[in-house]
Amino acid sequence: MNGRMLYWIVMLIIASLFLSACAQPAATQSLPTEFSPTEAPTEIMEEPTEAPAETEEPVSTEEPMAEEATVVVGFTSSLTGNQEVSSKRQVNGFTLWMNEVNDSGGIALSDGTIVKFDFKTYDDESNTERVQELYARLITEDNADFLISPYSSGLTSAASIVAEQNGKVMITAGAADDAAYQTGNTSLFQLYTPGSLYMVSTVDMLKELNPEAKIALVHENDKFSTSVVEGIKPYLESNNFEVVLEEAYATDTADFGPIVNKIASSGATILLGGGHYNDGTALARSLYDRNIGLEFVYLLVAPADTKFLELGDAALGIATSSQWELDATHTEEEANNLGIEWYGPTGEEFASAYQAAFGDPPTYHVAGGYAAGLILQKAIIDADSIEPDTVRAALNAMNIMTFYGGIQFDTSEEAHGLQIAHKMVVAQWQLNEAGELVRVVIAPADVAIAEPLYPIPTH
Repeated sequence: MNGRMLYWIVMLIIASLFLSACAQPAATQSLPTEFSPTEAPTEIMEEPTEAPAETEEPVSTEEPMAEEATVVVGFTSSLTGNQEVSSKRQVNGFTLWMNEVNDSGGIALSDGTIVKFDFKTYDDESNTERVQELYARLITEDNADFLISPYSSGLTSAASIVAEQNGKVMITAGAADDAAYQTGNTSLFQLYTPGSLYMVSTVDMLKELNPEAKIALVHENDKFSTSVVEGIKPYLESNNFEVVLEEAYATDTADFGPIVNKIASSGATILLGGGHYNDGTALARSLYDRNIGLEFVYLLVAPADTKFLELGDAALGIATSSQWELDATHTEEEANNLGIEWYGPTGEEFASAYQAAFGDPPTYHVAGGYAAGLILQKAIIDADSIEPDTVRAALNAMNIMTFYGGIQFDTSEEAHGLQIAHKMVVAQWQLNEAGELVRVVIAPADVAIAEPLYPIPTH
């Protein structure tokens, strides 16, 4: 190969190298990488997730709406007739209790139920036959859940038959006759001291005043008054008192002149008797007018009412048994000393509330009506239920002290529902330092605030 040819060969090689360097791809884009079919894809996979959980309802911080239950309490009241005064007092007491419970928000049961109360009532006209008809209506037509008795033993005896036949719990607030609780019933629960014990504290006091006194027993011819007199006769005999006269008079007696004449001629120095408000006030007036020289006069029911002072001088010295008096009201301290559960307001709180609502001081008839509601309230709380059988069981087990006194019921078959814990006091109309008539507690000695006025003054 000559030199010229060699030259051109070298020049071609140089030119090729130069052109190769200048011909690199202008785009710097890289081609997508191909994946070998044997390689797993390298794309990023999300972590597998569980199935979505059901969304929980947000927890409410608000209290659930409480269910409200209205308990209907049925009873009759004597808007007319010979039981009118005391019956209205009893109803006023119950009404005060009901309004206080409802206004305070009711009774809260453990299941959240709020119990409030309403009542249904009719005028029984102080008529026994009408009472049975009306209590049947309260049960079958008005669907009363619980019952309260009418005022007076006679009316209550009639109503109790209907209550027992229908298995309705009845709290008896104005009925002291023992007999109603000795018929095998299981539905009656008595708040009053039994009639057979009404005069015991009075006779105990008379033993101290004059153990030689001669006794006249003069009373209304009705269930209550008769039971009281029959109950005290054995006690008088056992304490060696001489009974010189026994006389029963009709409920509608207006002229007591002939009866007062019998008392005068009997030689009696002490009169024990009476009945209810109307006859009691009429008898007291007649005794004052005749001025027969009795040393002590005790009458049932009438002197316990605040209206009795309207008799003026004829009221002075007249005594009575009382189921409750503010001057001898029961206290929580008393309950603690006895080891008994205390329940409810104080006597002062009760009396103040009643005075504010009705404008006059409460009598024991008012206290009894209030206590009837209070005891139903306590039984519902103890039962934690408004189911009647459960409430009945709570009443059977009850043993408490209230401002009204002790509450416990006989649970024997012979006397089921009879009150066995409540005690009575003796009160008498006397003159205070200002010369005003006031009713004061004179026995038993441990609660008395005044000495008995004995003998009572003549004129």
